Amino acid sequence: MSAILKQRVRYAPYLDKLRTAEECIPLFKHGQYLGWSGFTGVGAPKVIPTALAEHVEKNNLQGKLAFNLFVGASAGPEESRWADNNMLLRRAPHQVGKPISKAINENRTLFFDKHLSMFPQDLTYGYYTRFKENDLLDYTIIEATAITEDGSIVPGPAVGGSPEMLSVSDKVIIEVNTATPSFEGIHDIDLPVNPPHRQPYPYTTAGQRNGLTAIPIDPSKVVAIVESTTPDQVPNPTAPDDMSKKIAGHLIEFFEQEVKLGRMPENLHPLQSGIGNVANAIVDGLAASSFKNLSVWTEVMQDSFLPFFENGMMDCATSTSIRLSPDGFKKLFANWDLYKDKIILRSQVVSNAPEIIRRLGVIAMNTPVEVDIYGHANSTNVNGSRMLNGLGGSADFLRNAKLSIMHTPAARKSKTDPTGISCIVPFCSHVDQTEHDLDIIVTDQGLADLRGLAPKERVKLLIDNCAHPDYRAQLTDYYERALFYCNKKKTLHEPHILRDAFKMHINYEENGTMKLDNWDVKF
Repeated sequence: MSAILKQRVRYAPYLDKLRTAEECIPLFKHGQYLGWSGFTGVGAPKVIPTALAEHVEKNNLQGKLAFNLFVGASAGPEESRWADNNMLLRRAPHQVGKPISKAINENRTLFFDKHLSMFPQDLTYGYYTRFKENDLLDYTIIEATAITEDGSIVPGPAVGGSPEMLSVSDKVIIEVNTATPSFEGIHDIDLPVNPPHRQPYPYTTAGQRNGLTAIPIDPSKVVAIVESTTPDQVPNPTAPDDMSKKIAGHLIEFFEQEVKLGRMPENLHPLQSGIGNVANAIVDGLAASSFKNLSVWTEVMQDSFLPFFENGMMDCATSTSIRLSPDGFKKLFANWDLYKDKIILRSQVVSNAPEIIRRLGVIAMNTPVEVDIYGHANSTNVNGSRMLNGLGGSADFLRNAKLSIMHTPAARKSKTDPTGISCIVPFCSHVDQTEHDLDIIVTDQGLADLRGLAPKERVKLLIDNCAHPDYRAQLTDYYERALFYCNKKKTLHEPHILRDAFKMHINYEENGTMKLDNWDVKF
């Protein structure tokens, strides 16, 4: 037992349950239902998953020791290793990593995609364990950075679905990460309460606190305490490229216009931003703008948010995860007194709560795979079938925000076409965000304000402002043909020719380009 572990675990009876990861391996059986802490690659258990993977590899148990795994969102590299070893029978609700998406697309892992605000509560309803006798998760493995005097768990940089998982878990294993400084005091945790006894969440500002700073747990459920000395492994953020900067520039110009017209206050509304290069560029662009006293209500905070606190532009920020690079975490803890009163980590059912998002008037900004000419968006499935990561919390925010924004390059790089793949298409090959939910589409080419427009009014804006110039004529031609075709049938609300609607996608699969010789081509 290390001195720092003894210091972190302030509930003495837990110290009698100290085990090595290898001593815990016999607890796990094929087909069990497991919960992990963590959200977007941070705060997940590391020691137990690694020991189990090594056990499978050493004993050639690939596919013979596999689990139904539930995590608030994505975990760390450990789940990719499990995917490589066929250790995932089922996975929900969101994942990141080529090995796990490959396992899903090869049908080695069943994947259940769900809104992140709904997943933890549905878990407490027993929806995902209804095939089991005891209707519980067999084990929840949770990473803690401290344990309080009454045995409550202080999470690390992510809360996610941990409160709900712990409430419906038969047994619990706690990994106390002594490589990570304690996050005690930064969390604000609301405990799960099922209908019909729920009370409204009271939050009326991003910085308001109401819950607990640790997660209470029945100590009798805890079967092992394991020390972890493995820090979170988040890559350094990529510097914004010219394309991302152009998208950010269009958005900031739009925000300035909205303020000028009186539709938003000078400090905007609470911001939500997804993960990725474009999202980082937008946040970087805001840091260089004239906006002050900003606030954030989001699900993930990244390195790009930290300068806002340092220069005084940010009053407060709340999320369920702080996904920082190693340098970002160093900066966080070196300036802990600056950040601790302005950053709040909540459970994902609160950070992504639709009613709060609507109440606060959040500005939601997320990245799709593609958007069609009527304003539907695909966030998950390439060419309708290949799963990427999952829906995540994008729809939680976009469906309920005051401003629902999707940002994407006009065309994505391709090995077979110099222009790339068009992100503006006639008809989305899969729809996650409907036309009813989106207000603004922005690409490096420009911005389309869809508010209050009928479907046919959106088409010209989306093609002229957002599509890549190499695809504009082709998209316009499709729309004009669809108008002619649907006029005969008197189906002109959203004109489509179904036999042509996916020809750009099919041509890319068959010929490596979305550019068509003409729309009469047959496949």
